[in-house]
Amino acid sequence: MRKCYVSTFTYICQVSFLYPLFLVAGLSLAIPVLIHLFNLRRYKTVFFPHTRFLKNIQLNSRRQSQVRYKLLLALRLLFLAAMILAFAQPFFNKDSGPKKGNKLQVLYIDNSYSMSVKKGARNLLETAKDAVRKQIHKAHPGTKFVLLTNDKPMSYQPVPADKVLAELGGIEVSPNNKTAIQVLSTIQSIVQSEAANGAEVYYYSDFQRSSFASLPDAALMHNISFYGVPLQTDEQQNIYIDTAYLTSPVLQTGQSNQLVVHTKAIGKVPKDAPVLQLSINGQVKSAASLSFSQKNESVDTFSFQVNDAGWQKISLSVNDEAVRFDDTFRITARSAPGLSVLVLNEGQANPYIQAAFRAYNGFRLNQMDIAAAPKSWKEYNLVILSGITHIDDALGKTMNEALQTGQGITIFPGRTNNLAALNEGLHNIGDIRISAIDTAAQVATSLQQGSDLVKDLFEHIPDNVQLPTVNWHYIINAGLSANQQSILSFRNGDPFLARYKPSRGQLYLCAAAADMQSGNFPGSYFFVPFLYQMTMQSHGGDVYAITTGKQVPAYLLLNNANERNMIHVYGKGLDVIPPQRPDGAGLNVYIDQVVQQAGFYSLSGQSTDTTWVALNGDRGESVLDVWKPEALKSQWKSGDIRWMNATDASIKTDNGNWDSFPLWKVCVILAVIMLVAETLVLAGSFQKQTVATQ
Repeated sequence: MRKCYVSTFTYICQVSFLYPLFLVAGLSLAIPVLIHLFNLRRYKTVFFPHTRFLKNIQLNSRRQSQVRYKLLLALRLLFLAAMILAFAQPFFNKDSGPKKGNKLQVLYIDNSYSMSVKKGARNLLETAKDAVRKQIHKAHPGTKFVLLTNDKPMSYQPVPADKVLAELGGIEVSPNNKTAIQVLSTIQSIVQSEAANGAEVYYYSDFQRSSFASLPDAALMHNISFYGVPLQTDEQQNIYIDTAYLTSPVLQTGQSNQLVVHTKAIGKVPKDAPVLQLSINGQVKSAASLSFSQKNESVDTFSFQVNDAGWQKISLSVNDEAVRFDDTFRITARSAPGLSVLVLNEGQANPYIQAAFRAYNGFRLNQMDIAAAPKSWKEYNLVILSGITHIDDALGKTMNEALQTGQGITIFPGRTNNLAALNEGLHNIGDIRISAIDTAAQVATSLQQGSDLVKDLFEHIPDNVQLPTVNWHYIINAGLSANQQSILSFRNGDPFLARYKPSRGQLYLCAAAADMQSGNFPGSYFFVPFLYQMTMQSHGGDVYAITTGKQVPAYLLLNNANERNMIHVYGKGLDVIPPQRPDGAGLNVYIDQVVQQAGFYSLSGQSTDTTWVALNGDRGESVLDVWKPEALKSQWKSGDIRWMNATDASIKTDNGNWDSFPLWKVCVILAVIMLVAETLVLAGSFQKQTVATQ
């Protein structure tokens, strides 16, 4: 390899070869030399006629012959050398010096949902792919690339250009979305594994504010030459379904159900009102024209009825052409689930509990006195003990058996000074005891929104919502084995409502009775929803609308929940086993860990019935809130950070125009020139040959 110095450029370059094995053909240069030496040893006899004809003979001197032979030899050697170099395909390779060294060429293409926005006739992702293709074609031969997308790297090692070009055609819009921190972290890992001195990163994205940091991370930018390529439309416009939910916890058969839909608009609202359509099991049930408020929001309520029991696939769609992934919102709901609730009262029946469950036909409520409690509670999803002042050893054992089988139990204790009567049965359940009674009125000050009882139960908890107030409460203590989680707590940290998991089932223990004399909890914002959620937790989900990437599991009730139970996810041409973990009497199945495409999917296994789950894309990509190029240039700036448009990026190469200069064509031209020159020399030799005249 030789170095070449070009006076008009400020860098030093080296000539490399795309196919260096062709240089072995240089041995063929010995052939003209051998032919030349062989011809020098041949002697030619010239017969002279009568001496009077000698004046007609033109004689060439010995020196002239040697010059002609050497010229022919040189031309033939240069012809062969030029042809050999042309087949080896030389190219200039920039000598970066010891400081820069060998850097990886990394191409990151953001293929998140927001890149499906159209700019003209094509979307932003197609524009990015075209620019990358041109950039690869302009790069010098032999360059290898690392191609990254939000799905996963094409390869964790640099690959040739032809493989990258083949992979580009298969890149599609993906529900996955990675932040700049995640992308740069991946690049740093690849740099370390390849023992490279850094990387030149070409970042093709629309630069959403939610995924691209406002300032660069110095640690992640170490040895990184960053080339940002913003791909954006002039006007951000989108209409999408933000969320939808049933007003009741269960879907009722043969009665009217209410479905609330929240739709939002980004940018300018179209003149023609968009149409929102409701379909159930593929059949259109209703439609409505959207009317947006000044905040570009629309809240609509659909009333519908289902006549068949079982799983219903509910689909909401809006006609919007800008971004398509968020135009549909899916829900699966099971009608007539038959949730059974047993309420054991000490004294009179609790009217608040009775009113909560009788408001919907999806619950079967059975109330009886604690003295007549059945021996087996297996047929009930939830057992509520209301106003209880005594839990004897037998009742404690029955409760423990129910929890062992994965059932749910809720206790609203009555007021008593005989704390030992309550602790007698609690001791059989787990390390739980009531230590004292506090007669001071207090307000619950803390709500654990990450609790399974709270999360995904409410669309939004108002900021000014009032937490329950109590006139008295028990002070409850629990050991580590009880697995206590406080859902509502007082200022001093004592629990007002807590969940315990001493075994497979879940025990909810309230620190006060569920009556208005003890406090206002029965009339609070949380009382009825909490009871519904407690019931459904021991039954498995009846309503599913899971968002990808949120890692929210689908809970499935199993007859024998253990590590050997395997739930499969089935879809169109899909059969996979998702991550799953035993929880109580069932399994938490994390479907979004193996499926990212929105749609309806069924879950089933050997020990469970088929459950239908709806999967929706993350609406964070719907907002289309992007960084403007001016802001990026002012915030992301340093000697190794540059910003360019797609056209500039497509012609950008490491070494300028010399990187892609077709040196092999120059070699072919030189070979043709040598061949023409040899022909001219030979033609001149034939004309000047010594001849005898007659």
